[in-house]
Amino acid sequence: MNLNTREAIKTSYLSIAGNLLLAIIKALTGIFGNSYALIADAIESTTDVFSSTLVLLGLKYSSKPPDENHPYGHGKAEPLITFLVVGFLVVSATVIAFESVKHIRTPHQTPEPFTLIVLAVIIIIKEYFYRVVSKKSKETKSSSLKADAWHHRSDAITSLMAFIGISIAIVMGEGYENADDWAALFAAGFILYNAYLILRPALGEVMDEHMYDDMISDIRKISEAVPGVVETEKCYVRKTGMTFLVDLHIAVDAEISVKEGHEIAHLVKSQILETLPEIVDVLIHVEPDDELG
Repeated sequence: MNLNTREAIKTSYLSIAGNLLLAIIKALTGIFGNSYALIADAIESTTDVFSSTLVLLGLKYSSKPPDENHPYGHGKAEPLITFLVVGFLVVSATVIAFESVKHIRTPHQTPEPFTLIVLAVIIIIKEYFYRVVSKKSKETKSSSLKADAWHHRSDAITSLMAFIGISIAIVMGEGYENADDWAALFAAGFILYNAYLILRPALGEVMDEHMYDDMISDIRKISEAVPGVVETEKCYVRKTGMTFLVDLHIAVDAEISVKEGHEIAHLVKSQILETLPEIVDVLIHVEPDDELG
């Protein structure tokens, strides 16, 4: 298990613990504070616990080494887990929207003022979690961790909407008791939008979409600096879990021997793997320079 995977797994444990604690706090505050927006928030945090657990299991499975049946490793499990996380987001948004509409049509008490204090603390904590997990997702290049980070951000948004709705209900008084329910409904729409933003790159990863121009540029620079490489031609990169596989065509002097071309290819591969540790394998095709157009 590489360093990126270990860091991602540690971050997932942090997400699970944080979501579980906050879900309990929100549920209790919502029940005793007469706020469905907070209860809806608790529902979202509860689904976050399950989705973070899925992320953790996915990270552990995707880090398994290649075997006879999976010669390229198990990394594709990670974006598949991201799809499940997106599914949790959609389900939680649907439940929140349904319950919000039901509460809007049902008269109820104005939320208690103390719920605002709890919400303010939750917003700060959730935004902190988002920043920590998002930073780790960029460092480890984990799509499922990125999805988990957006779970925290969407949770912060729903809490902010609840804060605004409850504030309106308390300040405006009679007739505005369901303002926090409208806030929860708006938050559900935002969660669905974020679900799409998370789904799009994960889908591209599964489809081996061309998305790594910066890395390809680095690979070409490293390769062309190796003695004997005339130039690079095709270069394809695909992501598997938190690592990358590369297919590269290099051109060498047409007059050198096959053995010399083979040695140059090995040197190119070594330089790439040493310089870019997130790349786990490079398949190099050697071409004579007199056949280039």
